[in-house]
Amino acid sequence: MLSSIVLYAGFAGITIFIGGLLANYFNHHIPESPVKYEITHTLMSFGAGIILSALALVLVPKGIEELGLLPLVVSFLIGAVAFMLLDEYLAKRGGQVATLLAMLMDFIPESIALGAVFASDYGTAVLLAVIIGLQNLPEAFNAYRDLVQSGLSTKKTHLIFFCLSFLGIIGALSGHFFLTNSPVLTAYLMTFASGGILYLLIQDIIPESKMEKNYLTSLGATLGFLVGMIGEKIV
Repeated sequence: MLSSIVLYAGFAGITIFIGGLLANYFNHHIPESPVKYEITHTLMSFGAGIILSALALVLVPKGIEELGLLPLVVSFLIGAVAFMLLDEYLAKRGGQVATLLAMLMDFIPESIALGAVFASDYGTAVLLAVIIGLQNLPEAFNAYRDLVQSGLSTKKTHLIFFCLSFLGIIGALSGHFFLTNSPVLTAYLMTFASGGILYLLIQDIIPESKMEKNYLTSLGATLGFLVGMIGEKIV
């Protein structure tokens, strides 16, 4: 069990580092052009679709299954408000810290939930790990570019992303040891994260992925959601 948790959580986390490597290659080896701009926005849109699939197919259903109506509503709203306040604070701070924290807002709660779910629902845990990994890839791609553009060196950014890759394993093991026998508490965590992630999705990710007079980039969100559907069907 522990080896499976480390393996899948490691996959979910290592895509942060891979996303940074891809962004570095993309920035330095692909010439500036409208096509490059479209690819960047399509990746953001794809990530938004995967995040939406995680909400609709994994996180929210688990919350609905375990929680009553009032606890479900309260935990979801608390998550949304908490992320709104944090987003406002980060916007005022600006710079590399804001970008870095924004990328982690959904990764850490999902990793903890991943470890907690492994003991009770192996299939859902595997699906969640795949979704988290695919979700982190485009998010890390965009976060890396923002960090470098804000003045952080590529060497330091690579080091930060490499260290962040292990947070998935730490979070998953914490969830496994402390939340395995607490399905209700896990549901609270997943519902709380759902409210916050949905806020971020609507407030930041979707608007930034949109391009005027370009309709193909939005197809990326549809394809991202399809990835989640396929994973759910396979499981």
